[in-house]
Amino acid sequence: MEKDLVEYIAKYLVDDPSQVRVNLVEGEKSTILELAVASTDLGKVIGKHGRIAKAIRTILQSAAAKGSKRVTLEILD
Repeated sequence: MEKDLVEYIAKYLVDDPSQVRVNLVEGEKSTILELAVASTDLGKVIGKHGRIAKAIRTILQSAAAKGSKRVTLEILD
């Protein structure tokens, strides 16, 4: 569910939605979502001073609050 949420948000932020990739890395106590976008769209996902990235992480944490695992988002270069 979290993977789909991040992919959905990212596709609407970028100019080239076909380049959006979200990789899910499961651990025992945490889940890491790795977001990769085109290099030209990286600034749109991060935002000025990281505000958009922080907002995405906040939404993600709220969506994952039901589960017992911690969910983190990494934006790859």
